[in-house]
Amino acid sequence: MATLHPNNRTFEWEPHLGPYRRVTEEQARAYDERGGFVLENAFDADTVARVVAELDPLEARTTEFLRAQKDGRMFIAQADAITFTVHCVLQSAVVREFVKGPVFRDVTRDLIGPDARLYWDQAVYKKPEPDREFPWHQDNGYTYIEPQAYLTCWVALTDATEENGCPWIAPGLHREGTLAHSMTDLGWSCIDEAPDAVPLPVPAGGIAVFSSLTPHRTGPNRTNDVRKAYIVQFAPDGARRVDVASDGSRAFVPQADPDRQFRIDRAD
Repeated sequence: MATLHPNNRTFEWEPHLGPYRRVTEEQARAYDERGGFVLENAFDADTVARVVAELDPLEARTTEFLRAQKDGRMFIAQADAITFTVHCVLQSAVVREFVKGPVFRDVTRDLIGPDARLYWDQAVYKKPEPDREFPWHQDNGYTYIEPQAYLTCWVALTDATEENGCPWIAPGLHREGTLAHSMTDLGWSCIDEAPDAVPLPVPAGGIAVFSSLTPHRTGPNRTNDVRKAYIVQFAPDGARRVDVASDGSRAFVPQADPDRQFRIDRAD
């Protein structure tokens, strides 16, 4: 049974009412009710190819770093299974401009409002791997941010299918706010199972759009090809990380690094 995170005391989900720049009313309703949807054909093939050409060398360096670690692994990253290449906007002008582009400006305006900031970005390459599944988790369960509800855009750089590890979401639980998480060998976990889980297969160039509060997971990549994704997360301007000391005192750290947590869309 899901229980609430100890920092989650007064959360209320706020519905989205439009008007919308890019998402449809049906998609906004799916975001409110299920916690996510797929925005297909967000980027054309040439744009995806340019981004992949920038991310592949960055990911290669990540893989080499992991191979130098014990067992080729660090935390949940493993050289020949799954890699996480963080802060790509600091390493590529092409990727930085991609994140600043009209698609993300529109989606953040639709689902966050004006004055959104980039919160986090990372390339995630899932390689052919053993039959294992990453646990159900919320993005806000890894690092607790207030406001709790920020936006995850999971960009498919190759077709993401049930066979190679597309995202799955557990619908409805996002409306409760951040859940308590426990650590497993494969990362944080907030629920053991989701009988009503919904897969979000995403064709290359599409985006799985979901809340930071939506429990989600990915299964193993049972194909012979690398499943490539670029995850971009956005939070309202003024968002802050909550650090809790051993004595229970709380410190608030603004998420406004000028180099990588830049504004996406200022208010008019």
